[in-house]
Amino acid sequence: MRFAITLLAVICIASVIGTVVQQNEPFNNYVNKFGPFWAEVFGRFQLFTVYSAPWFLLILAFLVLSTSLCIARNAPKIVIDLRSYKEHVREQSLAAFHHKAEANLPVGREAALAQVAGVLGRSGWRARAQVRENGTMVAARAGRASKIGYLAAHSAIVLVCLGGLADGDLIVRLQMLFTGKSTFDGGYQFIKDVPAEHRLPAGNPTFRGNLMVPEGQRSGVAMLSMPQGMVLQELPFDVELKKFIVEYYETGMPRLFASDIVIHDHETGEAIPTTVKVNEPAIHRGIAIYQSSFEDGGSQLQLKALPLTTGGGAFDLKLRVGDNTTLASSDGQSKLTLEMTGLKVINVENLADASSKPDGATDVRKVDLASTLDKHLGAGINPDKAKTMRNVGPAITYRLRDAAGQAREFHNFMVPVELDGQRVFLAGVRDSGNENFRYLRMPADENGSLDGWLRLKTALNDTALRDKATRRYADQSTPEGRPEMNEQLRVTASRALTLFAGLENVPGTKPGEKLGGLNALSQFIEVSVPEAERSRVAEVMLRILNGALFDLNQLVREQAGLKPLEPGPATESFMTQAVLSLSDSYFYPAPVLLQLQDFTPVQASVFQVARAPGKTLVYIGAVLLILGVFLMLYVRERRLWIWLADGEPPGTTRLQLAMSTPRRTLDIDAEFETLRQQLLAGGQTP
Repeated sequence: MRFAITLLAVICIASVIGTVVQQNEPFNNYVNKFGPFWAEVFGRFQLFTVYSAPWFLLILAFLVLSTSLCIARNAPKIVIDLRSYKEHVREQSLAAFHHKAEANLPVGREAALAQVAGVLGRSGWRARAQVRENGTMVAARAGRASKIGYLAAHSAIVLVCLGGLADGDLIVRLQMLFTGKSTFDGGYQFIKDVPAEHRLPAGNPTFRGNLMVPEGQRSGVAMLSMPQGMVLQELPFDVELKKFIVEYYETGMPRLFASDIVIHDHETGEAIPTTVKVNEPAIHRGIAIYQSSFEDGGSQLQLKALPLTTGGGAFDLKLRVGDNTTLASSDGQSKLTLEMTGLKVINVENLADASSKPDGATDVRKVDLASTLDKHLGAGINPDKAKTMRNVGPAITYRLRDAAGQAREFHNFMVPVELDGQRVFLAGVRDSGNENFRYLRMPADENGSLDGWLRLKTALNDTALRDKATRRYADQSTPEGRPEMNEQLRVTASRALTLFAGLENVPGTKPGEKLGGLNALSQFIEVSVPEAERSRVAEVMLRILNGALFDLNQLVREQAGLKPLEPGPATESFMTQAVLSLSDSYFYPAPVLLQLQDFTPVQASVFQVARAPGKTLVYIGAVLLILGVFLMLYVRERRLWIWLADGEPPGTTRLQLAMSTPRRTLDIDAEFETLRQQLLAGGQTP
């Protein structure tokens, strides 16, 4: 018994692990999540494939075998015991019981027997009497359903374990072994191109896989994920997705998602319209279709590629989510592969600082955008105002992969987001999937667009505009009566803009390394200025840089036919964020920035399709387990023996009473006392 309970505990713990840890994922996903060391440790114990692990299946099989043998051994005894009242007990044995009593009743034996039958009948006891030569033995019993509970609980264990064996991937693995099927790990552009050795037949008795269907399309092949790769499962029908429905809470979390589908039966040709919701599956030919999740089904995107390096111009792209294309540099020397991975139309973000909450609690709905914005590329302003959750608009996700196969992931928002009173465009980047995005904040101009920042970024690389801007700055900043300072101011402003634009090799840098932004000015001052003068020189250089950049911005606005910016808080805020983001842009690890211009969303439903014959066994086993445990814990078996014999003086009856039970409790003591008082009422204890 102890060994069986230990095995059941192991099964329960393993099942919890299999529920918490997503099963049958590629090993790289676990490395990214747990790290190389723990991923290797967990992999050795097969925690990523718990339900198909040999030790898990061995324990299930052992429990089925041992429990079945236990039932086979004890069931005949229990059946015999259920029919037996044990009325053949000798009267001398009654004195050995713990619960016992004796008295002389002032009535004859027949009257005493009738009195005993009445008391037992009213108390719910089932009794049988045996007439002997010197008396009558009455044997009664109650609570025999406790024995049935034993059989029900043990049968439940067998059924649940059999259901687990039937619904696991053991049968799929055996079928693949004996029919020569194998897994594959990609390499095919379309599902129809996958050969037969990677496909399981529609008559497969048990399987569980995923089926993704975009709106307006249909599919009849599910995908089963396994540690070594994937295998396709043919279905006896096609699922056509007519419309995907999704509703959101104010927090941005999905409140409802459902799919209007049509099931096209291959055998009959019948088209069956139905709706699949979460926890409300559709069932056809014994296969359940569950609403699992939803993804992008190939939304159409209109993008604008904005160059962040010299020598290139902006250009438009039209792609679908899931498409790949090649981006070449202006000189044709380097190429990047653009992989469009996602479009999210609604992004409700919590921009509040969790530390500002009085109780220090963490909002479980929080999306850690604010904390990652603090880690942007080079110059962050920590938010100090609590903000409520709100929709910040559509966003795209894509990867840029170089010739060596290394890829970075990017996450760009379509519309500006207000942070600390400043509307900024957010462009996120991360080097791997287990990192948070780091965001570049680019200020929006007075029209809510990125054009103002881009004009200033482009003007930094224009020598003529820089010279004109520095001359204008020097003319406006030269003190009256000090004309000799004009040229000095012009040269200093020109040097500051050139360093900031990354067009000058800074002393002290490594060969081939080019710095730009505030980092270049910092390096220049550190190398060229004595330590005692660095603080003063840095302050002067920053003031000159800000003034020259302001005049440069005014010049490009004049060229674009726009009126000059008026001095004030809005202009000051724009220029401050522009300087910071221009400095950060030199750390942005891509030559272009993709901005979403327009999109046509196409949703896709992800269904889980399952043929689970063991489900019925598990349901029956669960009912039997509840029933069996209830009967064993709350129903107590009791046996009662009453010996009636002629007493002294004649005309009286001597009654001996005894009761047995597997477990002594206060309730049993009270019940026996009640029976003793009722059965021995009016009698005398000898």
